[in-house]
Amino acid sequence: MSLNIKIDNFEGPFDLLLHLIKKNQMDIYDIKIYDITNQYLKVLENMKEIDLEVTSEFILIAATLLEIKSKMLLPKESNEEGEEEDPREELISKLLEYKKFKMVASYLKEKEENVGTMFSKKPEIIEDNKQEHKDILKDVTIIQLFDLYNELMNNYINKHNKDNILNKEIPLDKFTVEDKIDELSLRVKKESNLYFSKIINECESKIEMVVTFLALLELIRLRTISVVQDGIFSEIYIEGVSLNEGK
Repeated sequence: MSLNIKIDNFEGPFDLLLHLIKKNQMDIYDIKIYDITNQYLKVLENMKEIDLEVTSEFILIAATLLEIKSKMLLPKESNEEGEEEDPREELISKLLEYKKFKMVASYLKEKEENVGTMFSKKPEIIEDNKQEHKDILKDVTIIQLFDLYNELMNNYINKHNKDNILNKEIPLDKFTVEDKIDELSLRVKKESNLYFSKIINECESKIEMVVTFLALLELIRLRTISVVQDGIFSEIYIEGVSLNEGK
């Protein structure tokens, strides 16, 4: 089982660093190493009475900050791609990872506090209606029950839609997207002014309208034709796209 030691409300050196960054309103991706290092070392001075083994991690980060601070004073080195290396990059990466785990730990701690929470419902009196159920058919004759049954059955039968009967055979598609693509391509070449409403009005059924619209969308995707519409629900004008425009 791991031992969790807190020093002045900080659970480790990264927790202290995040506190100093937040306190100084710094961007975690652009840490001012000089200011953070001085403040960090000042906090360590207040930990003289703490066991050396406990503060070893704090001392290690202090040495890391001093190393980064010295590198920041020297000319920056470039990597293989010619980009300047940032001495703070590794420290920033570790801080971001620590911050992520800290948020997860806080979320799990909140869930742990709510474990076992129960929400109860106040008891209520349930009335016994058995006697009422026994008297529901009192003074009802067999003839009346028979008439009621016939009335219910007639209402059920009358609700059946006998006119809408599904065909047992599945008809073949009369219209295909491929055929409509060829048809629209040919019409665009022949007619200078072509409106979509004109094409739709020539369709025999709703399925033909749907297939025609799908063909139109496919031709637009292929950049074979272009469409223009001035506003919502206004007329859609269709025109062909020349080879130069399509490239």
